[in-house]
Amino acid sequence: MFAMVASGEAFQAALRVQAPAPMRQLAMSAADGMEGAAHETGFSTWDPLGLADLGSPATLAWFRHAELKHCRVCMAAFTGWLVAVSGIHFPGLVSFSEGVSFEDLSKLPPMEQWAALPALGKAQILLAIGIIEHQSEWKIKPHYMAPGGAPGNLKGLKSFWDPVGLTSKMSAAKLERQRLSEIKNGRLAMIGITSVLIANQIPGSIPVPIAFPPGPAIVLPF
Repeated sequence: MFAMVASGEAFQAALRVQAPAPMRQLAMSAADGMEGAAHETGFSTWDPLGLADLGSPATLAWFRHAELKHCRVCMAAFTGWLVAVSGIHFPGLVSFSEGVSFEDLSKLPPMEQWAALPALGKAQILLAIGIIEHQSEWKIKPHYMAPGGAPGNLKGLKSFWDPVGLTSKMSAAKLERQRLSEIKNGRLAMIGITSVLIANQIPGSIPVPIAFPPGPAIVLPF
């Protein structure tokens, strides 16, 4: 009898020793599955600070919409910076009332070109940006933060978004690839425009043998 009890206890002890350890729960991010994860991040979401989990799905949609806006603005800005330093310009006058020509502006460093632009010209540019911003926030339905909305989607602005219809004949797979390219190029452009603006402010910050034009990194809007 004693032998049977002892062997039973030994069997239970063996079971306790061999019991598998509980499986660890993998931390999931609210951004998992969003476009933008590619080779650079091992096709996984790179969010070391957990910013995607700070709020609701509407908050995450706002973050993505803001990212796409910054991507598009910085791609335009970096292209504009390259044009500005190359000396390429339109013919004629930019302001008839003040006699300022495009050639006059092209002789200045990029940021000083904006400073030298007449106030009325600055106001027209800022007004156009404001109209696009207003229309993108209030005209497109559903809103990008609402269920069914898509951050960065400006198709509702038919006279502004893709006016020549380049995307109309693309397949779903091609459109997905183009959206990924936009995010990746935009992220690179954000780094690029920041780099060229601080190149002369922080000596040695850009290890490229290029003579960056002098001038301030930041200028006032007016």
